[in-house]
Amino acid sequence: MAATGTTLKVAPPTTATTVAGAFRFTVGRVPDRAALRMRGSTQELTWAQLRDRVDELAGGLHALGLRRGDTIALMIGNRPEFHICDLAAMTLGAVPFSIYQTSSPEQIQYYLENSGARMAIVEPVHAPRFQEAAANVDTFEQLIVTDDEAPDGTVTLDEAFAACPEGFDADEHWQAIESDDLLTLIYTSGTTGPPKGVMLTHGNLIAATAGFNELVEFPDGGRVISWLPAAHVAERNAHHYIPIVFGMTVTSCPNPREIIAVLPEVRPHWFFAVPRIWEKLKAGLEAMVEALPPEQREGIEAALAASVQKVRLEQRGEPVPAELEEQVAAADEAIFSKLRVQLGLDEVYAINVGAAPTPVEVLEFFHAIGLPLSELWGMSESCGAGSVNPLDRMKLGTVGTAAPLIDLKLADDGELLLRSPVVMKGYFNMPEKTAETIDDEGWLHTGDVAEVDEEGYFKIVDRKKELIISSGGKNMSPANIEAALKAASPLIGNACTIGDSRPFNTALIVLDAEYAPVWAQTHGISETSLEELARSDQVRAAVAEGVEAGNAKLSNVEAVKRFHIIEGDWLPGGDELTETMKLKRKPIAEKYAEVIDGLYAAPR
Repeated sequence: MAATGTTLKVAPPTTATTVAGAFRFTVGRVPDRAALRMRGSTQELTWAQLRDRVDELAGGLHALGLRRGDTIALMIGNRPEFHICDLAAMTLGAVPFSIYQTSSPEQIQYYLENSGARMAIVEPVHAPRFQEAAANVDTFEQLIVTDDEAPDGTVTLDEAFAACPEGFDADEHWQAIESDDLLTLIYTSGTTGPPKGVMLTHGNLIAATAGFNELVEFPDGGRVISWLPAAHVAERNAHHYIPIVFGMTVTSCPNPREIIAVLPEVRPHWFFAVPRIWEKLKAGLEAMVEALPPEQREGIEAALAASVQKVRLEQRGEPVPAELEEQVAAADEAIFSKLRVQLGLDEVYAINVGAAPTPVEVLEFFHAIGLPLSELWGMSESCGAGSVNPLDRMKLGTVGTAAPLIDLKLADDGELLLRSPVVMKGYFNMPEKTAETIDDEGWLHTGDVAEVDEEGYFKIVDRKKELIISSGGKNMSPANIEAALKAASPLIGNACTIGDSRPFNTALIVLDAEYAPVWAQTHGISETSLEELARSDQVRAAVAEGVEAGNAKLSNVEAVKRFHIIEGDWLPGGDELTETMKLKRKPIAEKYAEVIDGLYAAPR
């Protein structure tokens, strides 16, 4: 997708074989370009200034004992210091990895023990938990705290910088790094056992960035926003490694819940987000339209309906009538172009969604307003790479075709297999788990069940281990059912399908925090908190209509027969959602066991 009102050249490919070398290549190519910015601050670091800070910290970390091959833990939010610390450790040939900031002391202890990390850099707010965890790990030696409020027994980041010896030569360290050396560890969610440390090499990421660039053609001087957790492969790739390789400017958004407000401030050229963010953007626009006077609202709704009709005709390969084409063009100029500016997405070259299924209706909505949202698929074990919809021939409802350098095929049971230079080296200190996941021919067994059409477009059905098998023996995808519910009503912000070994499916439903209060006001409901609305008969009736509309797109056995509206919201990093907004199905089932049992207890 070409940017609106902006034309930038494509970033040249790097000649480096390691990410550390790619950093130096970028510094040499665009030394005076802004590398790092912080939201709300006028201060920024150029690539040359970033190199100087990185080399100084690398010298300090070396003086404190960090060596090539050592692992070092990071618990740092979305701020420039994360990039500096990660690059400094990388420069020494060490292996920096991130821990989710919501981790408990017990979880931190596990990461330290599994990784063998002797050193860590954390923000002050995490220091007490980290110290509690590290006290039980004999091999851990040094805790560095990013700011001045450092507890006893720790070193501040400023002190680490100051420890750099005069004459320290960073070049001799980063030049010794080889393509097969470890770059980072990405720990899996651990929903089916202890988290596994995915070992990604410098060569893995260089191959992955080359493949991404062949598809997206990243603009030289492009802007991105760092806002996802650094422990997730999507953040590491999209807002750290890719900007390093292609010389992008990264603006840090310290509070991920403010990402929608940050978009207009940055006007990114490339934006990746999980489905929930796109659903919230859609719900926000719909709430805005809902609050307009009737004549204005009806005009926008008619324009959207016409544009969605055009998108569907194009997806089916059918001709678009000239009258419809003209109607949509006029609507784009009068309405949709202004919406893109309002969203802050008027200068994007590409926008992507991944990490979970995206309702087709959400994809159609953004295509209709001139933002061709492209769904992709990948996993930590493949550097986040796998398949993506080509910008010039997207097929909505699929995750696209195999990305460059990647081979995909289906096993006999429908599991998606992947083979490529981007596939991990293995799981850290878990050779048995590695052998279970990568077979003798180099195929990565992804754990995802998929389908592929005659044109090579893949559709992810669900995780093998998350498929629902009813008491009648029917296999179903809970993610597909949930997508149908959310697409059917903007009131439904989240849903979790229950039905494994049950006679029928039920659902826990969470109201959309942006749309539901606006809907309530327009329907004469004075109490607009999610707790109050969840108890409203009027809201329940509207949600029931949405559930029925969603059921109409499902088979009878997949249909949700009963539902419960949760009082409140599910937030990232909480009991119900991961930091990247995926459902924690087992914890949800345990937390709401009494509610779920009640849904099945009443006579049908």
